[in-house]
Amino acid sequence: MPHPAHRTPESRVFKRVLAAIKAGLKKGWDGLIWLVKILVPISFATALMLHYQLLHHLDFLLQPMMSMIHLPASAAIVLVIGVFTGIYGTVAALSVMSFSMAHMILIAVFTLISHNLIQESMVQAKSGLRFSTAFAFRLVMSFVVTMICGWIMGVDPDSAGPAGVAALQAAPGPLAVMLIDWATGTAWLCLKILCIIMTLMVVMELARTFRIIEAVTRITAPVLRLLGLDRSCALLWMTAAVFGLAYGAAVIVEETKNGSHEPMILTRLHLSIGVNHAMIEDPSLFLSLGLPAFWLWVPRLVAAMAAAWLHMGFSLARRFYAARPGHKKLCDH
Repeated sequence: MPHPAHRTPESRVFKRVLAAIKAGLKKGWDGLIWLVKILVPISFATALMLHYQLLHHLDFLLQPMMSMIHLPASAAIVLVIGVFTGIYGTVAALSVMSFSMAHMILIAVFTLISHNLIQESMVQAKSGLRFSTAFAFRLVMSFVVTMICGWIMGVDPDSAGPAGVAALQAAPGPLAVMLIDWATGTAWLCLKILCIIMTLMVVMELARTFRIIEAVTRITAPVLRLLGLDRSCALLWMTAAVFGLAYGAAVIVEETKNGSHEPMILTRLHLSIGVNHAMIEDPSLFLSLGLPAFWLWVPRLVAAMAAAWLHMGFSLARRFYAARPGHKKLCDH
């Protein structure tokens, strides 16, 4: 066995790569276990609510507000499904309902911001933002952005509702069939998450070992400044933007464990990625319904930028007010 001093550079590099892969796989597995503990019970409870049509009884909560966002009352069913499930549930509902193109665009805008809220808000709560804040902020932003888009498009909320509502309210099928479909879909989802998490964690550990993170941070710094975010959040933002909050949960949680990010910077990041994440997969699903790409990408991106910059401005204003001499004297007394 060669003396440590006589090891070749290739052997030292190999050992570093091997150590990074092992560390990444361990972190990936730990992250998967944590995520599955959230995903499985929530998805099962949602599947039961959908099977027994319990979600449809919640649409009365949204109906009075539908006209504010230029949608017919019947759209509340689709929004409730999207909020409690995800993009797939919304696309499935729209495929059997005959909304106008303008209404479908507004439903897509709303759901792209507020979907799968319980699970994704728990991810954000685990990595630096309170659950209630994450949940409420995305829901409010959905209404605000959809209302503005409807006003710009001049959409009429009083047009006739879809004929396909009855399709969503049909009598539920056999429970056994639903359970098999849920188990199959959940197992497939967990397998996809496993592959993505393991790959991401290994790549992250290799990037950290060979100091690639610093290079990525320098390259993305101008983009992050435009978005109102700090350059230290480069990898977190890229993970959420590409993979989303569910698939990227393990990476986001793991990277925020060490406390290297300032709370204010982390809050600003969460507000941004809460509004705008999974920029490839989620909008692409709506393209299959013939919706124009502009409304699927631009409103969310603009809203995320506005949220980050407004948070930055509010933080600076609060610091300036706290630094005033009169305010300090008042605090001293």
